[in-house]
Amino acid sequence: MVDRILIVDDDPVQRRILEGTIERFGFETVSAATGDEALAALSGPEGDKIALVVLDLVMPDLDGMGTLDRMREDGRSVPVIVQTAHGGIDTVVGAIKAGAIDFFVKPVSPERLEISIRNALKVNALEGEIARIKRRADGTLTFRDIVTRSAAMRRVIELGERAAASNIPIIIEGESGVGKEMIARAIQGSSARSGKPFVAVNCGAIPENLVESTLFGHEKGAFTGATEKRVGKFVEADGGTLFLDEVGELPPDVQVKLLRALQEGEVDPVGARRPVKTDFRLVSATNRSMIDLVQQGRFREDLYYRLNVFPILLPPLRERAEDIPLLAKHFMTRFAAEEGKRIETVTPEAISLLRGHGWRGNVRQLENAVFRAVVLADGPALDVDHFPQVPLQAREAGAADTQIPPIATPPIATEPPEATEPDLGMALELSTDRFASGRVTMPTSAMPHPAISRPAMPHPVGVWPSPDTGREAVPILSEDGDVRPLEDIEADLIRFALDHYRGRMSEVARRLGIGRSTLYRRLKELELDAAE
Repeated sequence: MVDRILIVDDDPVQRRILEGTIERFGFETVSAATGDEALAALSGPEGDKIALVVLDLVMPDLDGMGTLDRMREDGRSVPVIVQTAHGGIDTVVGAIKAGAIDFFVKPVSPERLEISIRNALKVNALEGEIARIKRRADGTLTFRDIVTRSAAMRRVIELGERAAASNIPIIIEGESGVGKEMIARAIQGSSARSGKPFVAVNCGAIPENLVESTLFGHEKGAFTGATEKRVGKFVEADGGTLFLDEVGELPPDVQVKLLRALQEGEVDPVGARRPVKTDFRLVSATNRSMIDLVQQGRFREDLYYRLNVFPILLPPLRERAEDIPLLAKHFMTRFAAEEGKRIETVTPEAISLLRGHGWRGNVRQLENAVFRAVVLADGPALDVDHFPQVPLQAREAGAADTQIPPIATPPIATEPPEATEPDLGMALELSTDRFASGRVTMPTSAMPHPAISRPAMPHPVGVWPSPDTGREAVPILSEDGDVRPLEDIEADLIRFALDHYRGRMSEVARRLGIGRSTLYRRLKELELDAAE
């Protein structure tokens, strides 16, 4: 997305000259004739799209210095380059003190103007990222730090700001990688608990036998291995916010204690004689349908209604493609600074490539793609060649979508068909729905007569073909034609999923419909080696 620059000058001729010059640099422009018009543009619905202001100091009514003061009073951190026909050391010092990032005297050469604009945008991006990291560490991150321009995310931010004004329990729903923790941190930073502890816990990453101790704490000697007292996450979050990610993965016995903690404001550490009071704000998150878990009996209904008081749904990245250019430049600035590289922009061709990708891993996947591109880049811009995995992943996703579903053993007909040569070109009547449910059928007309030798088929009957490699995977039948034991099929299915999703455990667990802790437990029980 092209950066937009606001030109503020009371001279219409000078405005037109600046508009033409700046647009030739590749930027968009918007103009204002007075300081009041400039402030109105910055506070309007398109104000967040303005990346820089070129401001004339000498104007009637509200002049440039007054405009700078009003911008800082309103908390607007847009970089400003000031210009005037009456230059002097006092003017320069006054403008810089008021917050200007650069200064030039009319008339300015195009080369000087372009260098000033690009340097200002680069410095502002880096300073903004540093400030954002600092606010994240301090627990003062707000919704102004969310990198977005989409209408869908604006609705999320509106809900988050309303929720931050109270102590209401919040549940954030969305696919993996959409930024649920970022929204939770912004809620804390916009609330009265700003600057207080923010404790994040991934419930799906804690072994089941340690969940209770991790969340609620334990006393010394409470169980074997408890060599010292441990303060739980609820007590760590006292006065601040507790963020429970993947809350649907909590075991049933821990769900009971969580319900009590929410109702009574106190927790029972393992082995403790009395409960411990704690003041915390709970924000939970999930990438699964909680109501489905309730219906399956895997999550307590009373706890669900206690958590689901104020739900916020985050849209996936593919539904807010207008955010992709902004996020790509945001990540580029951060990683370029971390890697010590002078990378200034992402080419339009690369932006077009990124916008056309599906991003099944959402913002996290885009972040990793930009990180890799920054490492590969040697020049001042990220180009299509620096994102080799993006078109590759797009082709793989397309291949997976068109893959032939699994084939199961057909039912035996009571009357044998006529002994005619089968039509080997006949397509099997298969569907994606039957692939998902594990039930597939084959028309009897496609079966050869018992007396005729079975023709070679692309995949043996009762075998799922791997979308990645095309090799046979997860055979349903044994070599003697009997159905294999369920445990053997489950082990092969987990191996297949690990191979298909390249060892991404969160994705494997989500696609199999189980929690990560359950997946790790089954790997251990089935004696499977995930790394292998």
